[in-house]
Amino acid sequence: MSSSSGVVSVASSTSAGAAGGSVINVSSLVSQLVSATQTPQQNLINSQQRTVTTQISALGTLKSALSTFQESLTALSTPSQFAAAYANSSNTSAFSATAASGATPGSYSVSVTQLASAQQLLSSKFTSASTDIGTGTLQLSLGGNSFSIDVSSSDDTLHGIAAAINDAQDNPGITATVVQGTDGAHLLLSSSKTGASNTITVSETDSGGALSALTYDGSAPNTDYSVQSKALDAQYSIAGVAATSSSNTVSDALPGVTLTLTGLTTTTTGTGASATTSDTPATLAVTSNTAQIESNVNSFVSAYNTLIQTFQSLGGYDPASNSAGPMMGNGLLTSIENQVKGVMFGIVNTASSTYNSLASVGIRSKKDGTISADTATLASALSSNFSAVSKLFSGTGGVASSLNTQINNVLSTTGVIAQNSASLQAQSSALDDKTTQLSEQMTALTASLTQQYSALNNLLSSLQTTSAYLTQAFAALPSNQSSNK
Repeated sequence: MSSSSGVVSVASSTSAGAAGGSVINVSSLVSQLVSATQTPQQNLINSQQRTVTTQISALGTLKSALSTFQESLTALSTPSQFAAAYANSSNTSAFSATAASGATPGSYSVSVTQLASAQQLLSSKFTSASTDIGTGTLQLSLGGNSFSIDVSSSDDTLHGIAAAINDAQDNPGITATVVQGTDGAHLLLSSSKTGASNTITVSETDSGGALSALTYDGSAPNTDYSVQSKALDAQYSIAGVAATSSSNTVSDALPGVTLTLTGLTTTTTGTGASATTSDTPATLAVTSNTAQIESNVNSFVSAYNTLIQTFQSLGGYDPASNSAGPMMGNGLLTSIENQVKGVMFGIVNTASSTYNSLASVGIRSKKDGTISADTATLASALSSNFSAVSKLFSGTGGVASSLNTQINNVLSTTGVIAQNSASLQAQSSALDDKTTQLSEQMTALTASLTQQYSALNNLLSSLQTTSAYLTQAFAALPSNQSSNK
């Protein structure tokens, strides 16, 4: 019997073996016999395990490549991604603008004739901010929301009253400040809310006592307060349609567009009776965000090329290194690649016979299987028929939307990659079990062979002893015959 390590040695290599000791080196013989039995079987298991491990790793590479490619589809797979728009103002001193998804592209004339403002009231002078004014209750309101403060003898100064107003839990937005001037102290009431309806009123319950000097009902003239800033609505017009707003942030005039009013488009020349006011409307331009879409398409092209290179690496053959990819001839890889290419180079119903494929918008295949984008052709398509380009990528049956659905199915927990991965993992576990079983079989074989060859060794040793005795006995016979003569 032979093994990978050479000829199995049976005889003892020691001098004792030749002189009645161990005839067979049992340990060495058994080890060689077991190795000769185990090695080819284990080598086969190891080879199969390496193949399975390589396939598992290749599936992981494929899964990662598909996931990375799918990320590039996010910005192109839904119509809302194509609904993004830009809004620009020709007079940023008068207003700025932002546009959200769904804003309708167009150009609009905008006039701003009045900004919204918050009311601010300054009380008449008081001798000192720490002078006692009087006790009672002050009720303040802002735009119909009221709250009250109780003024006691411990806080009946301007400082105390201002602190009580600011600390009131149900204060709807009135800030009180004590302003010290050369003529004395004043209470300044400021609204945090703009708009004509957000006026401040102050009433008292001390029956016309000292607190009445702090009341204000909005009527004019009023000697207790002077109006430093009026509560006004913004007044503006869009495309000649007049409108008002309690805030300088206008989000309900045009769908998807928010205007922030910051100044007037009107100018006044002259003074007094000769003063004239003229309006120079600004332009609001709402445009489709084609620059971002072009960038998203370029990212998509780059991601597809990376995916194709992964397909080729996994399933192709490299003549330079004379090596095949780990999934060469694999039906799963071929199926996924064919599905992706089928969508990439198919025709999409965009309601346009001009722009209904990737090639028609400048995305064309090259000899090596990758693709390239002609930016000029893409820009022209977006400019000529933006809706068709949107449908080409994001509509029902669109390239990006279909690929996204396709890859979701492939990568799902019940998809083909997960199924193949589970099968390979099961094969790997089965091969591990085979290794364990083979090891157990070889342990049992070692014990059995050791027992058999130990018994044989004892028998041969006994025969060797008998042979030596008989040899000696026969050697002595001629000598005895000679002496008898």
